[in-house]
Amino acid sequence: MDEVEFSSLGLDDSIVASLASRGITHPFPIQAAAIPDALAGKDICGKAKTGSGKTFAFGLPSIQLVDASLKAVQVIVLVPTRELCSQVAGELEFFAGEMGVGIVQVYGGVSMGAQINALEAGAQIVVATPGRLIDLSDRGAMKYEHVKLFVLDEADQMVDMGFMPQVEYVWRQVPEPHQSFLFSATLDGVVDRLAKRRLNDPMFYSVVDDEETMVDTMDHRFLLVHFRDKTKVVKRVSASVDRTLVFTHTKRQCDRVAEALSDEGVNAAAIHGDLPQVKRERVLEQFSRGKLDVLVATNVAARGIHIDDIGIVVHYDPPQDGKEFLHRSGRTARAGSKGLVVTLVEWDQQLKVLNLMKEAGFDHEIVQMFSNDERLDDLHAWEPPRQKKLDLPPKGRRGRR
Repeated sequence: MDEVEFSSLGLDDSIVASLASRGITHPFPIQAAAIPDALAGKDICGKAKTGSGKTFAFGLPSIQLVDASLKAVQVIVLVPTRELCSQVAGELEFFAGEMGVGIVQVYGGVSMGAQINALEAGAQIVVATPGRLIDLSDRGAMKYEHVKLFVLDEADQMVDMGFMPQVEYVWRQVPEPHQSFLFSATLDGVVDRLAKRRLNDPMFYSVVDDEETMVDTMDHRFLLVHFRDKTKVVKRVSASVDRTLVFTHTKRQCDRVAEALSDEGVNAAAIHGDLPQVKRERVLEQFSRGKLDVLVATNVAARGIHIDDIGIVVHYDPPQDGKEFLHRSGRTARAGSKGLVVTLVEWDQQLKVLNLMKEAGFDHEIVQMFSNDERLDDLHAWEPPRQKKLDLPPKGRRGRR
């Protein structure tokens, strides 16, 4: 069977040519599936993990559906974080420009002035976080009367971050009839109910049929380490790749780990919600451009990090549950590429991690390593032993000491 090309999906020749000028001719599966129906006016509900190409799946049709002669907002793309707002808009701005369509980024932490000016100048696509968009609505700067397409990206993360009331409010402002796209890594619970209530006879597409598929292209290593040696272990591990993303549980720990790595001579920085937006953007840009080797992040901040070539993800402390493990780990092995996920385990965290592994379907052993272990120089090449048996006590019972 011939491989599908963007030119066969119904996109405008200008968009196809712009894609080709960047060496992009063949769509990812979610793009090939969703774009024709989106252009045909159908509502879309897509289950797709980060890195599957869904920004183009909703973004390219959004650009084409805009009437460039009408200087008013016609498309709203709602995202959960400031970083994701910048990245989604950044991916689409070139193609929008080729079609004479204006895009404005709307998020908090920066002055409203430029955002209001862009809206007044006639931007047709708004990529926004919910809170700031509502603020602009309350000030009368954001008007909905010409909006004909509403896009909700990372819907499951919107739920996790408590943004559903704001999402519902914005969606209710969009006049009927309108077209809607919803994309999420999971389509259960609140997200499922939202899709059933808000989407009109939608087309459903699933690129990831189950959560285990999310880790198929990842190598996993579970390392038993001493808490005083963890920073040096991260230093050794990160030296083998260009970009390493390290997860911590708290903002304070995030700063401490980044500072400790810097003291070890590692080019590292922290990103979390307490940092000024300008600094967060600068750190993220440095990391994406390869000017920063290690980025230390909290869970919430890292939800806005969508960079295709992160070589290693390090769980400095084990995730709380399987869902968090998959979300964190999904920052690597994006777009079908291989990636390495390293989970650091202290002595009193072993049972928790064994249960986490059981939940995620792993049978790796937790292997003790110190920072002078030669295997740390290339954990990709080192093949960890498998567990002979995953024999865990039932939850709620404790054995005698």
